[in-house]
Order: sequence, then C-alpha cells, then structure tokens
Amino acid sequence: MHPETHLQLHTIRSAELQRHAADFRLTHPRPGIDTETGARAPHTGLRTRLGLTMVELGLRLLPDGSAVPSRTARAA
Repeated sequence: MHPETHLQLHTIRSAELQRHAADFRLTHPRPGIDTETGARAPHTGLRTRLGLTMVELGLRLLPDGSAVPSRTARAA
C-alpha cells in the first residue's frame, strides 16, 4: 500500500474514533471529567498530594545518576 494512502486511512480512522469518543462522553457523563474535551479535573485530594510528596521525597533521596540503568549484561 502506498504510504500516503496508509496515512490518509489512519487520519480518517483517528477522526472517526475521536467523534465516537466525543459522542460517548456526551451520552455517558462522569463526574470530574469535562464532557467537551474529555480532560480530567485536577486532583487535589489528600491521597494524590501524599503520593506526589512521596515521589518527590524519593527523587531527592536518590543520589545523582543512580537511577540510570546499568549497561552490563546480566547472567540468566
């Protein structure tokens, strides 16, 4: 198949899926989600703030460069 034809098919399918998603959001509204864009409301709950604080603390405790994966092969 020609690459431009393949790209056009993907573009058409993407637009079709986005239209179906918008229709679904309008017929099945959920609390905390914008029915127009599908964007979630910002999380400000205690659980979310605690989780983000724990992640931030963990990143501060790691020495610089320790989170880089090693390049040595491991024996199975």
